[in-house]
Amino acid sequence: MRSLLRDEDKRWQSIAAEVKALKEKFGQKTALGKRRTELAEAPVAVVVPIDAFIEREPVTVICSEKGWIRAAKGHLAPDADLKFKEGDAGRFLLQAMSTDKLLVFGTNGRFYTLAIDKLPGGRGQGEPLRLMIDLGNDHDIVALHVNKGGRKFLVASDAGRGFIVPEDEVVAQTRNGRQVLNLADKEKATVCREMPDDADSVAVVGENRKLLIFPLAEMPEMGRGRGVILQKYKDGGLSDAKAFNRKEGLSWSAGDNRVRTETDLRDWIGQRAQAGRLPPKGFSSRNKF
Repeated sequence: MRSLLRDEDKRWQSIAAEVKALKEKFGQKTALGKRRTELAEAPVAVVVPIDAFIEREPVTVICSEKGWIRAAKGHLAPDADLKFKEGDAGRFLLQAMSTDKLLVFGTNGRFYTLAIDKLPGGRGQGEPLRLMIDLGNDHDIVALHVNKGGRKFLVASDAGRGFIVPEDEVVAQTRNGRQVLNLADKEKATVCREMPDDADSVAVVGENRKLLIFPLAEMPEMGRGRGVILQKYKDGGLSDAKAFNRKEGLSWSAGDNRVRTETDLRDWIGQRAQAGRLPPKGFSSRNKF
């Protein structure tokens, strides 16, 4: 050691020997020194949907007559005991999943889309739906649907005009919603019903209590518009409309969770835009299906 300290040449010789030994042990051709990382093309970016970060669990969407909405955990029965603010009552109850989207159709003819996981929990009485979407105080909610995709809706105004719209074309991306049913001054949207896959007929009833049934083929399918005349009125306007399968008969709610079905419909079958006739005995006094 002392000889190394006294002789610089020996020190460099010792350093050279150590470097050589390191090269022999860790050189590029040795097992320890060769490259282990593989070089390749950059990987393709993987797009992870936002829904993947949401826990999927059953929920029940509850909306009151005054538009207060909430989402309770689990699938509640239609006759579940629910509490509402004084002077309010239940209106919509939908079973869904926390990852689903909610379609809201307003009397202004617009569809709005809400993420169900963003709704307030079911322990309280919820929050006003108007705070979540741009639905003015002079408009109301016509219908709520869980977005499933691939379906078709029958939409109509109180003026008796309407059409069929694909579900995939009504999904909105902003609070302002998407205008689907165009309305004239003082007109309001009144109907938004899911169409059965086997539907071949349309039934419409007016505020004048006249019922008309015509072939579904007479209804246009559109993404947006005012639609065609479904029924003519001297007084009042459209009360309700639905698509159905004629062989299965026309059904309506008879109260107390009862449903009545009429299969002999010859007296009410006609062509679109006719006036119709008084409905069968026992038809809903509310003029609703």
